[in-house]
Amino acid sequence: MGLKEVQDEVDKWISQYKIEYWKPHEILARLTEETGELAREINHIYGPKKKKSSEETKELSDEIADIIFTLSCLANSLNLNLDESFQRVMYKCYVRDNNRFEKK
Repeated sequence: MGLKEVQDEVDKWISQYKIEYWKPHEILARLTEETGELAREINHIYGPKKKKSSEETKELSDEIADIIFTLSCLANSLNLNLDESFQRVMYKCYVRDNNRFEKK
């Protein structure tokens, strides 16, 4: 599934509600919350702060998917095409940063 398909699926789900998309700053606040949840899980798994026995373990992939969903909401609310933007980012990686890091 490409980013456009992800954005379309999010839009299909959102469009069934009256409110539709939140304002960009509200979505950004939600993105910050979701990023914090991912950070917490990574810290529990790889860092020094281990979970309490009463805390539920969450899947890292689910936390990342929450971020993708929220970013799709932000992009859709601003009429941005993430497929096109991602292609520009990858172009920078392959062209501008091609010799930036040591290759295998």
